[in-house]
Amino acid sequence: MTYVAAFFLPSVFLCGAVIMFFSKKDTLSLFLSGCREGAKLTYDLLPTLILLIVAVKMFSASGGMAALCHAASPICKALGIPPELLPVATIRPISGSGATAAITELFSVHGPDSAAGIAASVLMGSSDTILYTLSVYFAHIKAKRTGYALPVSFAVMIFCLVFSCFIAKMML
Repeated sequence: MTYVAAFFLPSVFLCGAVIMFFSKKDTLSLFLSGCREGAKLTYDLLPTLILLIVAVKMFSASGGMAALCHAASPICKALGIPPELLPVATIRPISGSGATAAITELFSVHGPDSAAGIAASVLMGSSDTILYTLSVYFAHIKAKRTGYALPVSFAVMIFCLVFSCFIAKMML
């Protein structure tokens, strides 16, 4: 396997160079044009990304996450959702790295083979960072309204949460 890994990246570069050589296009201009577009996109999206990261950190540091999870715990117990899954389920629509930190903490406390650990793993694999994705896409196209995208995304997230708990119960 290490033999394949050692030659993979040079092979990709070699194939790219051969394709560029035989394409009869001004590849340097195309490359620079792509770099300009990427830099402009980064410049346009950076304020949105910084806002999301700061908001998530402030919410967690202020104790808002703990209060929200404590308040929703009885409802989750009634629905069969492990309360220890709430930090992961709450952070996942906002921040992928925050959800990874939350699932790491869940694993260290409850273990990856617990009902909450399995459900969190399924949830991480079956859902996405809704607010991040929507804000990036809608900011890029300069849309003022998201229409049904946000409510439908949250409905799918709730479905993923319930389904991940169902899968976890089946696996135990």
